[in-house]
Amino acid sequence: MALFTKRRAGAVASIAAAAALALTACGGGSDSSSGSDKFEVAKDVSISGSPTFDKMKSAGKIIIGVKEDQPGLGYLDAATGERSGFDIQIAQWMAASLGFGSDKIEYKAVDSAAREQAIANGDVNMYVGTYSITDKRKEQVGFVGPYFVTGQGLLVAKDNTTINSEKDLDGKTVCSATGSTPLQNIQQNFPKVKVTSFDKYSQCVEALKNGQVDAVTTDQAILIGYASQDPDKLKVVGEPFTTEKYGIGIPKGDTALCEALTTTLKDGNATWTKIYDDTLGKSGTKVEQPTPDACS
Repeated sequence: MALFTKRRAGAVASIAAAAALALTACGGGSDSSSGSDKFEVAKDVSISGSPTFDKMKSAGKIIIGVKEDQPGLGYLDAATGERSGFDIQIAQWMAASLGFGSDKIEYKAVDSAAREQAIANGDVNMYVGTYSITDKRKEQVGFVGPYFVTGQGLLVAKDNTTINSEKDLDGKTVCSATGSTPLQNIQQNFPKVKVTSFDKYSQCVEALKNGQVDAVTTDQAILIGYASQDPDKLKVVGEPFTTEKYGIGIPKGDTALCEALTTTLKDGNATWTKIYDDTLGKSGTKVEQPTPDACS
């Protein structure tokens, strides 16, 4: 995926608008402790030639890496223990297609910078959490998808009048998650911008509220979720200025698992649409499911 690629404003604007009401949609997911299944669990699944699937079957569970601080996408309610959002439901759907119900899912929060290592080490069997597909990451992990497309945006303080787009960032301090694609984009393509990073985007948002940084950058869908939490203090500005394609991270070389999950995505347009409508689509905005790439 090429960084700093202009995308049609209308398409990403639809995603952005959908995310704006994402907080009202956060009740769709469920943690493994709930014991209820939103998706039909496949029976007697067998995937020949997949060491990852064999490992899951032997353990009797699937370990899925996720984010838990992104409203509308991957979010954990600390008070109730409830997980919700578009990515959480995608994860549950993939698990069900492999024969694992909600009571057989173990979620593991993994920060952006640690994703490749977590997959390569076998700490997680797959990763579903705003994980952009890039050529560099493909050198270390495999990807299934894309299952969603968005673009990089900017979050600033509500009273900020000096930053209206990425063209206004020179001399400013911008925060993003360590190891993230948006952070790399700023470092590579905006040499006059000061960069700082934290493990979690939520830490960047707190730094913005405290006046430690001038802007937070990541995928616009994520940023609007944060702005929706605190609209009196935060706002999203400008148009998306990259294309980010979200994929499901799996161990590199496990083509059999990739093909099984890709088939689920390709054959499950109705399921994908329902997941979207139950989460980001609560705004009434429609977004088409992207066509997954072929496994290699």
